[in-house]
Amino acid sequence: MKLGFLGPEGTFSEQAAITYCAEAELVPIASIEEVADAVESGEIDEGIVPIENSLFGSIIPVLDFLIKAEKSRIKFELAIPVEQCLISEPDMDLKKITRIYSHPQALGQCRAYLANNFPGVDLVASLSTAGSVADMLLSEEPAAAIAPYRAAEIHHATVVERGVEDGNSNFTRFAVLGHSDHTPTGHDKTSLAFWFSSDAPGTLYQALGLFSNRGINLSKIESRPTGESLGTYVFLADISGHRNDDAVSAALSDLVEITSKLKILGSYPQMPDMRSTPTD
Repeated sequence: MKLGFLGPEGTFSEQAAITYCAEAELVPIASIEEVADAVESGEIDEGIVPIENSLFGSIIPVLDFLIKAEKSRIKFELAIPVEQCLISEPDMDLKKITRIYSHPQALGQCRAYLANNFPGVDLVASLSTAGSVADMLLSEEPAAAIAPYRAAEIHHATVVERGVEDGNSNFTRFAVLGHSDHTPTGHDKTSLAFWFSSDAPGTLYQALGLFSNRGINLSKIESRPTGESLGTYVFLADISGHRNDDAVSAALSDLVEITSKLKILGSYPQMPDMRSTPTD
């Protein structure tokens, strides 16, 4: 199986890919969007993408891709603990640093640390955390990077400080994308997106009540612009249960009747509760 991940080697996405299926042929890909596109086109069999971080929230490009994707579905989820490190060239004088590279998500996870320790320093987006170390080493200005410990080892750089993320319980949830979702396991989650043709009081309340009335837990809900016009949104929700479960199937059938469009993003095994402190 060809399993795509956000490369290069040394990213948290690679760690998640190995955790999910170490026997797969791992294919590093330059950006999250390109991983998703490779799944959709069939270039790879499955792709693993970050979908949510406990400190920084949802990974918006992945949500927007799932809304528009025609073939791709979520078939599995897993979470890994995330420890961000401040990395520099050997013997770098930190007071001279004028630029810090990292993926935007990592910069967001370390916002308070960076503001307190490097005020006024330019924060530069890289395609990946591991790639930010390479960017730092090529920088013409004194620079550092925010990246995993392994990325420093790969590039023979120096780990100045470990655990620089803003919080001691930093996890990233990853979604495995494929052309089908998972068969029922008895402990599942279903992700869905739905639209309303018009905005009216109580519309969303009515929709969510379809799950509450059947004892179906709603674990997450958020909205994204449809891109069609200002002020129009698509709602994304995670619910407990598989789409083929009797109660979930009945609720989804009723939801079709009150929405203009309903899309099942996938049913898949629900991962254990990750509300604990990550360890090395």
